[in-house]
Amino acid sequence: MTKDIKKERVWKKGRTTSAASLAKQRENDIVSLTMGAMGSIVGVFMLYMFNTKIANMPVPLRAPLMFVLYWAVAVIPIIIIRQDKMRPADLGFEKEGIIRQILIGIGLGLATSLVLTGIPVLAGFGEYVNSGKSYDELWKFVYEFAYCILSVGAAEELVFRGFIYSKLKSLFGKEIYAVVGSSLLFGLFHVFRGNIAQIFVTAVIGFIFCTYKNKIKGCTLLSLMICHGVYDAMITVWALYK
Repeated sequence: MTKDIKKERVWKKGRTTSAASLAKQRENDIVSLTMGAMGSIVGVFMLYMFNTKIANMPVPLRAPLMFVLYWAVAVIPIIIIRQDKMRPADLGFEKEGIIRQILIGIGLGLATSLVLTGIPVLAGFGEYVNSGKSYDELWKFVYEFAYCILSVGAAEELVFRGFIYSKLKSLFGKEIYAVVGSSLLFGLFHVFRGNIAQIFVTAVIGFIFCTYKNKIKGCTLLSLMICHGVYDAMITVWALYK
């Protein structure tokens, strides 16, 4: 009897749990992951379609509206996060050293921008890394940094390096599966914005962000949100040189 009970127990996250409970958890993770990923892609599609409708809207109205609208990509994942009672720590947040986390994010964002955008621009290949935005007023640059960090970077990192990464790691138990899976989905997420080459490049960038998270001490999900936003916003700065 005792042997049968032991066979029904498995070791997970430093404690034993029943095989039935583990199977139920895996099933829940699969459903949550599928719904969250699909919800995010549907959200970005709706955003893409809506952007075509508000393109001619006055800037004072369109600018603040975009801050809110971009979070459509994270609505379903956030609902699932709350439903599954995922803690901030499960997603990659940390309470200690907030200032250090922010500084790490800024530093990584600038370094990534220099390598992936700055060097190509300086080498004469700026057209391949240009976002298509061209600003000539200070307030537009300020807005771009705020929008990229607080909306684009925050929402996308919460979804891909937070929610999806955590669910994949829970399902497969190894970092590499979470890294590859979340990076591929991150590339697919950009299918409505560009061609196959851009999807591939975006997946590579997702892999780089995962590497930062796993290899750099003190790099948290907050750091990645800032890093992502700074990297995106710096494209408009490099465009000045081009």
